[in-house]
Amino acid sequence: MTTVSMPRTDPPAATRMHLPSLLVALTIMTVGSIYPLLFADAQGQADHSLAMALFWAMSAGLVRGVGFVPVLPVWRWLFSGWACSAALVLAATLRWGV
Repeated sequence: MTTVSMPRTDPPAATRMHLPSLLVALTIMTVGSIYPLLFADAQGQADHSLAMALFWAMSAGLVRGVGFVPVLPVWRWLFSGWACSAALVLAATLRWGV
């Protein structure tokens, strides 16, 4: 009696969870919930540019972190691990003028 083995059905590498991005997103989400002044400037006013950069990093981190890869190239780049890193660099530049 012969047995037929089923082909291996591992998901492609691009659709697996990306833990660094997910950890960045969860950290921004948690710290921003506990300490909302993270999104404020030195005078305590809302810093919309900084918030936009951090929320972009959080969104990209969550989308890429759970393994979702958009089909359209523009969305794929905006929600990639590289975009998460770029948004973090932008946030650091806006916050500390690095």
